[in-house]
Amino acid sequence: MSSQQNLQGGKAFGALKEQQEETLDALNKEFLDDPKYQTDEDLPAKLEAFKKKYMEFDLNAEGEIDLMALKRMLEKLGAAKTHLELKKMILEATGGLGETIGYRDFLRLMLGKRSAILKLILMYEDKAKEKEEKLAGPPAKRAIADLP
Repeated sequence: MSSQQNLQGGKAFGALKEQQEETLDALNKEFLDDPKYQTDEDLPAKLEAFKKKYMEFDLNAEGEIDLMALKRMLEKLGAAKTHLELKKMILEATGGLGETIGYRDFLRLMLGKRSAILKLILMYEDKAKEKEEKLAGPPAKRAIADLP
């Protein structure tokens, strides 16, 4: 019996996530070593951020984002899309070759020069989080004269 089979519930999922992270780290290394991406500014930091984002939405830890995971991701980001729009995003990310987005396709999409829909949504999500963090705290005091 392997050590993987002895694990149950959360521990098994944690081990699966750890294994997935190792796989994604190996793919990140491929991109770090690829001369095509050497001119990208802050490439190691970008790859680490993309890995975290990918793992967040690869809910079953199978290494791919399927249509339903993409749907949940975009709904969570407040950018719900129709079934047809989701299929179009996947086709755009995979070059029409698959029905799920693998990590390699995800990285090519995020590091590529094209402004893909998914890439734009994820970039704006980060900007929205920064804005929310600035707005945290009690609202400013207002006088009656400030009302419209």
